[in-house]
Amino acid sequence: MIHKTSIISEGAKISDNVEIGPYCVIGPQVSIDSGTIIHSHVNIMGNTSIGLGNEIFPFASIGNNPQDLKYQGEENSLIIGNNNKIREYVNINPGTKGGGTITRVGNDNLFMVFSHIAHDCQIGNNIVLANSVQVGGHVTIEDNAIVGGSCAIHQYSRIGELAMIGGMTGVLSDVIPFGLSLGNRNYLNGINLIGLRRAKISNENIKIVVKAYKEIFKSAFYRENIKNLNGQFKNNKFVEKIIKFINADKKRPISTPDNIKW
Repeated sequence: MIHKTSIISEGAKISDNVEIGPYCVIGPQVSIDSGTIIHSHVNIMGNTSIGLGNEIFPFASIGNNPQDLKYQGEENSLIIGNNNKIREYVNINPGTKGGGTITRVGNDNLFMVFSHIAHDCQIGNNIVLANSVQVGGHVTIEDNAIVGGSCAIHQYSRIGELAMIGGMTGVLSDVIPFGLSLGNRNYLNGINLIGLRRAKISNENIKIVVKAYKEIFKSAFYRENIKNLNGQFKNNKFVEKIIKFINADKKRPISTPDNIKW
């Protein structure tokens, strides 16, 4: 059902069983799949694809031009998966030429009020962005991460799987999978034990992850410490994810404990 006060541009592809409330504006390149509910006063523009069963709340702005001074009107897109909840005043921008032109959002995410996802971000599945989280351009957030309220995530940062970022943290350095990060300029405060338990990861595996964490971050030379593990944890998929994450981009700084030895 489409409310009579909404403006749906010619060319927009709206599937059956989509609900669009009053005073929405939908652009000509937008496609919205079945079961999605769009509440009143939502603006969706650009080459934006929205999947199945999403719910978008009033005053969200989806797919409008990126807030990047280098953007010159090139073709770009925003791809949003299934079953996401996008709350009031959320802003999600499409990509730019400098970042591959595509912003991607996966499935089953919750983006709370006033959160912002900038151009060229790659957002995974089952992620929570609490109120007023600001995600800069080119950021990657892996599955099952939780970002606390009013966090600011610097451009190009990476947040690993099942990581937890405390409220009001300024993220300048990458956070490892399963890490717990805090601070005005973020540091690593251990392993996200509660998140691991909620994910039903066994106590045995949690103990192994904690042991590996202590070995990797026993000094500031964490890349050398990884080399010195000598395959000690090679059969544990959770530790392997941490090591792979650290080694994937050696130009990026990794968040480390604030009491690390130099």
